[in-house]
Amino acid sequence: MASAHRIVIYSQDGMGLGHLRRNTLIGQQILEAAPASNILLIADSPVAPFFKLPSGMDFIKLPTIRKIGPGHWEGADLQMNTEDMRRLRIVLLRSVLQCYQPDLLLVDHMPVGAKGELTPALAVLKQERPTCSVVLGLRDILDAKEVIARVWQTEGAYDALRDFYDRVLIYGSSHIFDACGTYCLPVPAQGIHYCGYVVNAGPVRPASQIRHTHRADGRRLVFVSAGGGHDGYPLMRAYVRAIRLLGNEVDFMTLMAVGVNAPPEIIAELEGEARGLPVEIASHVEDSLSHIAAADLVVCMAGYNTLSEVLHLRKKALVVPRAGPSAEQTMRAGLFASRGLIEMLDPRELSPEALAQRLLVALRREDFPAQDGAIEMNGARQAASCLLELLR
Repeated sequence: MASAHRIVIYSQDGMGLGHLRRNTLIGQQILEAAPASNILLIADSPVAPFFKLPSGMDFIKLPTIRKIGPGHWEGADLQMNTEDMRRLRIVLLRSVLQCYQPDLLLVDHMPVGAKGELTPALAVLKQERPTCSVVLGLRDILDAKEVIARVWQTEGAYDALRDFYDRVLIYGSSHIFDACGTYCLPVPAQGIHYCGYVVNAGPVRPASQIRHTHRADGRRLVFVSAGGGHDGYPLMRAYVRAIRLLGNEVDFMTLMAVGVNAPPEIIAELEGEARGLPVEIASHVEDSLSHIAAADLVVCMAGYNTLSEVLHLRKKALVVPRAGPSAEQTMRAGLFASRGLIEMLDPRELSPEALAQRLLVALRREDFPAQDGAIEMNGARQAASCLLELLR
């Protein structure tokens, strides 16, 4: 495809990294298949773009908002009331799409954006750029069925799917979770496509190199990850205290990636609690995939990206899903645990004592993770193919 198509990806991510990672990987696959394309990423993560963008891809950052409950958002940094923030973002989104005149718009996980902020831009796009294809990309699990039904009905998301969208992509497998049926998705003209899980496939650095860097030569290595880190403190604190409880039973090294969004005072507190223990604490690691690959056990939350990488590398994992405000992580962890792919500790049962016990059991187990043919890991390539098909 020689023509220079213009593509926009709307990636509302609040305080996390998951959507940024998925959209960057999909954008990279598009550019590998169609190098003349131009991709503009619209993001609002406070650390956007965080991941290295490929040549041909750039970004615009919206003022950051954070989710405080289903359908409820507030400004993260600017001292503005919610409605003023919403108006500002609406104007920015509409102006970008009007000026950039995309051939394709990929909207990530919210058909009308946060609090309906994308609807005016979609309406303008349909009127002024009717040839632009509009696609919704959904991760495997959004939230509890009744929550999505209520929020989407209130915000007009179902109507927007019927009025503006040409295709829906689901970054998961219907054999694992029937997102289409669960969320009663209207089927647009170009259909609904399950792409498989979008995962960073590498390259992976040698495990010996990672282990040497983190003083784990001749010892097992546990990698503890809390994703973006804005809500990982309970897990991190419980883990450090679990290691102290275990005392002489700890014959392994731990690397804890607290999260790029974790406040400095949280990291300082954890460093104080971990003093004298075989625990290294970092805000984040540049190459999480290589660290997961090198670990004997991964202790993590149940974010889409982290679990996709764990499953892709077939690593042992002890997973403590986020307690809320969304049921997404608990649902995902429960599904994967029921298939023998991970071990799960209910966040309501999280304590240093419970974590210490489960940690030793997970390290000793040799019968997991199970193999599961329903877990397809070529989602980025499949998604790119589905998007480019519309451009052709």
